Amino acid sequence: MSDVLETTVDKFTFKVPTDRVYNREGLWVFWLQPAGGTRVRVGLTDYLQQHSGDLAFATIKPVGTVVGAGEELGDIETVKVNLSLLAPVSGTVVEVNPALELTPEVVNRDPFGEGWLAVLETTNLDAERGALLQPAAYLAVMTQQVEAELKQS
Repeated sequence: MSDVLETTVDKFTFKVPTDRVYNREGLWVFWLQPAGGTRVRVGLTDYLQQHSGDLAFATIKPVGTVVGAGEELGDIETVKVNLSLLAPVSGTVVEVNPALELTPEVVNRDPFGEGWLAVLETTNLDAERGALLQPAAYLAVMTQQVEAELKQS
């Protein structure tokens, strides 16, 4: 993993690696190929996995499923929430992390490494790239969300 931006709010520390981009819903996108490549790995951000709690189940659409940006890619279940995961980009699911079936908690232990969710062969990346947030922008959005939640509690 590359450099990491980090913020601490209250007693929680959240990390945002700078080698990927993010959607507002808390999923990251990492290019598996050099510039111009169309295959990406997708996973949960540190904030989303901490906020949601320990994963009990993670269900990702099967290989071969076509999803559009903003459509359901899968869902997670924790002791706190059931949450639909919205695809950050359009594409076809070409791989699902096999660890999710037997050890979904790997997402909590290593959300940016072994805890990835799926690999997508993107279909509209050039047009959708602008809707994704750069690391510093996602850090700002995430920090605002955390601070708003703390004010409500």
